[in-house]
Amino acid sequence: MTVIEKILAKLPPDAMISSTYYEGANIILYTKNKSFFHHGGDIIRELVDEFKKRIDLRADSVIRKAPDDAKALVAKIIPKDAEVTQILLEPARSIITIEAKKPGIAIGKEGENLKRIKEETLWTPFVRRDSVIPSKITTQIRNTLYEDSDERRKFLNEVGKRIYEIRKTTIEEQWARVSFLGGARQVGRSCLLLQTPESKILLDCGINVASDKFAYPYLTAPEFNIQDLDAVIITHSHLDHCGFLPFLFKMGYTGPVYCTKPTRDVMALLMLDYIQVSYGQAKNAIYSSNDIKKCIKNTITLDYNEVTDITPDIRITLHNAGHILGSAMAHVHIGEGWHNFLYTGDLKVKKTKLLNPAHSQFPRVETLVIESTYGGAEDVMAPREECEKQLGELAEKVIKRKGKLIIPVLGVGRSQEIMLILQKVFKERGITAPLYVDGMVWDVTAVHNCYPGFLSADVREQIYYEGHDPFLDPIFKQVASHKEREEVINGGPCVIVATSGMLTGGPSVEYLKQLCDSAKNAILLVTYQAEGSLGNKVQRGEKSITIDNNTMDVKMEVVTITGLSGHADRNELVDYIQKIKPRPRKILINHGENTKCLNLASTIHKKFKVETVAPRNLDSIRLR
Repeated sequence: MTVIEKILAKLPPDAMISSTYYEGANIILYTKNKSFFHHGGDIIRELVDEFKKRIDLRADSVIRKAPDDAKALVAKIIPKDAEVTQILLEPARSIITIEAKKPGIAIGKEGENLKRIKEETLWTPFVRRDSVIPSKITTQIRNTLYEDSDERRKFLNEVGKRIYEIRKTTIEEQWARVSFLGGARQVGRSCLLLQTPESKILLDCGINVASDKFAYPYLTAPEFNIQDLDAVIITHSHLDHCGFLPFLFKMGYTGPVYCTKPTRDVMALLMLDYIQVSYGQAKNAIYSSNDIKKCIKNTITLDYNEVTDITPDIRITLHNAGHILGSAMAHVHIGEGWHNFLYTGDLKVKKTKLLNPAHSQFPRVETLVIESTYGGAEDVMAPREECEKQLGELAEKVIKRKGKLIIPVLGVGRSQEIMLILQKVFKERGITAPLYVDGMVWDVTAVHNCYPGFLSADVREQIYYEGHDPFLDPIFKQVASHKEREEVINGGPCVIVATSGMLTGGPSVEYLKQLCDSAKNAILLVTYQAEGSLGNKVQRGEKSITIDNNTMDVKMEVVTITGLSGHADRNELVDYIQKIKPRPRKILINHGENTKCLNLASTIHKKFKVETVAPRNLDSIRLR
């Protein structure tokens, strides 16, 4: 018997279950009995406890209110001061999603508004926070999920069948191995293939934005076959971890992508921007917006600490990584307690203004894969307070000499952290010069506004309870057009926060072109500068650079502050091995330059007496 058949056998005859579906690992039961829909909650909870699966009861279309009537009733029930922006219906799944700028008011005291909607319409309602910061592109990305409710339901049902009903093998011997298809002894194109007799899972699928020659994962490796791929897990939205994902769909992948909600929204933004930047640099984009749309439609989002099956022998839990909004470490439970594997992605061990620190307590961890971007012996960052002071002093100095300070940032993570720091130092020092924000930063900040629950306790408190969203401070002035950008360049002293962080494209490069020949101006590098990137050349002190086939002199002041990074430094990485409970038996080091990976592996081995390996790309390692 299938798990659904076992559940149905436990239900009373008057449950009147008309159909059953999977939504990934969730089991959905549709009833034609209004009374059972309203009062069958206790029975469903007992089944959840017995089968240890998420089971949801929904109303069949024959007893639900008509879509237009349901939508009108929702508009009537939700108070106007909730500021509802959209009411989206998925008839095939019996779901109503209510987007509101004030979700607490929309939900009502103790959920009274949602209870009333469910009772009177027999639809299942959800409230989603909409950003107070307007962004058409983020709205379009989120609405993609509602374009074809029938297609979405069929996809989720097929995923569930694979988890619960379709096994590939009857092999009794259990084994697991991980192959590094990118990101081993390098920063960029992170991609790991986890294999068991039953499953093949990709952990991240990124590109190397700083290199044309070694830009993409080794998907030509003999162990990789896209037809056998069961699932992809994306730890966070930076392109070096997700930028190659749409190409999988272009190649014919039709399976699920697991990540957090903020990661889904932001990675789509950055992928679209990647296409635009490629065209701007006269390069052919490797995929289209339609491929990105397929990614979004096939994404299954998880909250932190939410456990879910993704194949018959693999269960995952995503935990906060502290790196950027929605960034996650993937805890992979293989078999029935046979082996536990933790992939950190990128992590930050210390708390920042924007995010809480990385999670470190787990039921079990036998093998750990940890990043080493700043894993070298010399990669010890100055205290954060000192770095913030240095930033304030630099901004004040440049403005006093009538110059402009450019701060290239990654669209997500560093940009919002830098915005919060600049907000603080401007007020402390009484700086009144304009503070401009350009590029993808504004759209990504809108996504931060949608998901306060993923931010640090301090910022979350400001948004939820104090009614003060720090990102809406009038100190921030958006640059939204080429004309406005020219006005900034030709205007007076100011600070400019612009993408991209490595100067590989975007408005930061435009500002550099126009402002690099004046000693009054300065550029502050606060993110990792990959080998081969323009940012790396500027950081190394090259006085002559080439942009768009034009050679220009760099006379501006160049400053680097690494202590504001979203990555853990050397001390934090070692400290994390000390903190993590339980201590892993095997540690694999990746996502770092060759010498940094080897150095960190040696240090961890000597200090903790644990097996450590710094694999190369295309290495495969048996986990057990």
